[in-house]
Amino acid sequence: MSLPVQAVTYEREDSIRVVELLQKGRRQAADKNLVLYYAHQFLGIPYVGHTLEVNKEEELVVNLREMDCTTLVETVTALTLTVRHGGDTWDDYLHWLQTIRYNKGKLDGYCSRNHYFSQWIASNASMGLVEEQSSAAFPFTAGRQLQLNFMSTHPEYYTMLKDKPEDIKTIARLEKEVSGITVRYIPSNLLNESKEKLKSVQDGDILALVTDKSGLDVSHVGFAHWGKDGKLHLLNASSIHKKVVLEPMTLYQYALKHPSMLGIRVIRIK
Repeated sequence: MSLPVQAVTYEREDSIRVVELLQKGRRQAADKNLVLYYAHQFLGIPYVGHTLEVNKEEELVVNLREMDCTTLVETVTALTLTVRHGGDTWDDYLHWLQTIRYNKGKLDGYCSRNHYFSQWIASNASMGLVEEQSSAAFPFTAGRQLQLNFMSTHPEYYTMLKDKPEDIKTIARLEKEVSGITVRYIPSNLLNESKEKLKSVQDGDILALVTDKSGLDVSHVGFAHWGKDGKLHLLNASSIHKKVVLEPMTLYQYALKHPSMLGIRVIRIK
């Protein structure tokens, strides 16, 4: 599937880099962890927020030069899916990026973007692209009922949403569709457990950090990385470090420094 050029915002170096990364990915061994391989390619890339908010109307934005936590996860996921499905072209990549970023893969204005990560998970799970790891058993011992309303009650924080009452109404309706669902997560106090005990979390899984902030579901996302210390770490685009990093502190230590973090949801790219 190819997209019309006018629907995509990018720099030429982005398209060159994407094709280069796809070619490298296709040369990796069959048992290579492609997710972590691609995540490592972006270590050191500057952290910049709101890189998708650069147009008056929604377009598919590709930016491998600057990233926030979500665009890092989406870039790595799209590269991985492209290679796993036999793709190797710029258009192949655009197809998968659009598919994961928008509700059921359809770009239809600002409101069609999966703004909340719970929407992102639900949309991509419904298409068979990801699977959330969850059960009522250890280590997913905690549950939280989603009550989403932050965007519709704080539109002034969103450049492309403020002063658009109809879009705010649409966002509010979409928030209600996801609200009321109970999700399972691993509470922060269990994140210091060993790899053997936390075997539900594998290298390269997407980790969504559950927050207690009102109206939100997730405050941050990144990738699981089991360290040489035997502990779970987070590879992420960090606003603290101002770049993409593999956190030197364990995820348990990270949680202690962020008391609003309740724990992690675990999402695996299929």
